[in-house]
Amino acid sequence: MDYSKGCFIGRIWDNLKNGPCLIRIKDGNVYDITSKEIPTVRDLLELENIKQYLNNVQGIKLISVEELFELSFKKNSEYHLLAPCDFQAIKACGVTFAKSMVERVIEERAAGDPKKAESLRNHIGGLIGDSLQNIIPGSEKAIEVKNALIKEGLWSQYLEVGIGKDAEVFTKAQTLSSVGFGSEVGLNPISNWNNPEPEIVLAVNSKGIIKGATLGNDVNLRDVEGRSALLLGKAKDNNASCSIGPFIRIFDDTYSLDDMKSAHITLKVEGQEGYILNGSSSMSEISRDPEDLVNQTIGRHHQYPDGFMLFLGTLFAPTEDRDVVGEGFTHKIGDKVTISEPNLGELVNYVNLSTACPQWEFGISSMIKNLSQRGLI
Repeated sequence: MDYSKGCFIGRIWDNLKNGPCLIRIKDGNVYDITSKEIPTVRDLLELENIKQYLNNVQGIKLISVEELFELSFKKNSEYHLLAPCDFQAIKACGVTFAKSMVERVIEERAAGDPKKAESLRNHIGGLIGDSLQNIIPGSEKAIEVKNALIKEGLWSQYLEVGIGKDAEVFTKAQTLSSVGFGSEVGLNPISNWNNPEPEIVLAVNSKGIIKGATLGNDVNLRDVEGRSALLLGKAKDNNASCSIGPFIRIFDDTYSLDDMKSAHITLKVEGQEGYILNGSSSMSEISRDPEDLVNQTIGRHHQYPDGFMLFLGTLFAPTEDRDVVGEGFTHKIGDKVTISEPNLGELVNYVNLSTACPQWEFGISSMIKNLSQRGLI
């Protein structure tokens, strides 16, 4: 990807400074733009005109973008990419696509058992899927479909958030816990049925203004959530279970919110045994408007003084069998996961158990101490 066409910002870990640095990409190179005026991504996103600020700040040239990508796969390298957010809350919206609604219902009815999923998919997939196409959530038509499904005994809590007036918004990960390009993503060992979820992630400031977009992997434990929706926290929030990156593309005259709404995200999973899974998710098929999802997240009812990152959900729901016929897809340790979009780049991670991934130790207190020691706050 040509990173010279657009306004890209992010974060790296600098081993010499033993802490994170705010970076921008310019002419194919990485520049450290960390300053006392703007020490964090949170502070940068609060600016009214980010591009103007970046055009005026000089920064320190470090290495090329390609060199940074290579170093991010190596342990103890001088620099490596972090998730391109810091003090923001990490929020996510679920069941925002009609196809994913069907799969969530199937998970629920299968009670987390992949062996039952295929027969359920054949039985109810067509009934629900066809009836949900092009429905505006919360509309009169959606209410009619809801009543019809209740009569058929097919109503589900997932359909409620899929076509009801209220979107599902949950906390995906803790502040500063997300991993970036090149890091391992983690699966809780209690899971035997899981998958990646390739998504667009919005960068929203404290005023609720969408300042840019990036890519994310909302790692999902299908069997855990399938047993009970009340286990959503355990299914979603684990060590290294949230990946974001590689950079945030700031909205400007080269890339807008409307461009994001037409994004086509592709996914590739490469197993060590030679297995390959390809998938995709088109934002044009989302059931809820991204701006409405932001408004349902932030407002007088809920404030985010440091802004938030918002996963928008995915159309991708893997049903292709990997090993056993009828059991669909699940991850294996060592899988390479590549999520890409022509305007946002590639997010690459390798799969491991959450208990084997590096422990998350650099939290908010560590961040504040590090910035203070460097004279940035």
